[in-house]
Amino acid sequence: MRLLVGTLAGAQSVFAVQGDMAVNLTDAVPDIGTDLAALTAAPDLMARAEEAAAGEKMVNVADITPALPVTAPPTIICLGLNYTDHIKEGGYEIPDYPALFMRGRQSIMAAGQPMVRPTCSERLDYEAELMVIIGKGGRHISEADALDHVFGYTVFNDGSVRDYQRKTHQWTPGKNFDQTGAIGPYVVTPNEVPEGASGLKIESRVGSEILQSSNTGNMIWSAASAISIISEYSTLQPGDHIALGTPPGVGHAKKPNPRWLRPGEVVEVEIEGIGICASPIVDEAETMQKAAM
Repeated sequence: MRLLVGTLAGAQSVFAVQGDMAVNLTDAVPDIGTDLAALTAAPDLMARAEEAAAGEKMVNVADITPALPVTAPPTIICLGLNYTDHIKEGGYEIPDYPALFMRGRQSIMAAGQPMVRPTCSERLDYEAELMVIIGKGGRHISEADALDHVFGYTVFNDGSVRDYQRKTHQWTPGKNFDQTGAIGPYVVTPNEVPEGASGLKIESRVGSEILQSSNTGNMIWSAASAISIISEYSTLQPGDHIALGTPPGVGHAKKPNPRWLRPGEVVEVEIEGIGICASPIVDEAETMQKAAM
């Protein structure tokens, strides 16, 4: 199933998408609620959602404004250094254990919403990533069983403020500026993509300019491996988000000059079979001026 959380006529709902049309699952099954939190935590609701998706009353997807798939994810865990060529372009050694960091709620936003370049830096970079949304939680999950814990897959742009990322050995500042991590708009259930969402083309671009182009099959740590590793130290919960790292081609590594995102541009991240996450770039100073008027 292809799911979209968004607003229509002022109300937020969960929709089942079929081509250019969608069924309002929240109207059909109120227990589903207004985001994917209930569906991730209650597998029995999925059967009711699938029945409702066969309903005849449909709306145009173009009329729906995307919202975050899960309004308040319990935890947002991100892998860095998960594609060999990206590791090399950043000047790192290939690690034996994934680089892990966390994002806060203020740092993420829905696909389509502006990605904000902060006033303190012009070095806003893009990172195309596959993201897992956890369904069944657990601890000490084996790699063999890990994909049973996946609710769905979505698209993530891990917008990074590079000079702040490099200020310390910990990447937290550069990865947590407000409104720099775009998620969505679609979440696809595992039956919609190859096992582990492997073997899918992943790309970022601005207009006709291709910034990154790779394949999720090139990840060092697969979705299953990442889930297993993370669950060694943390109990995963329904609705947790895990971002699986970016391929080569990021802006800071471009030669001869870095390629930073600029206000007025629209950056797109696309993963084959999942969708396109598009974000207009805006300058924080301009948004502050508008807010003050």
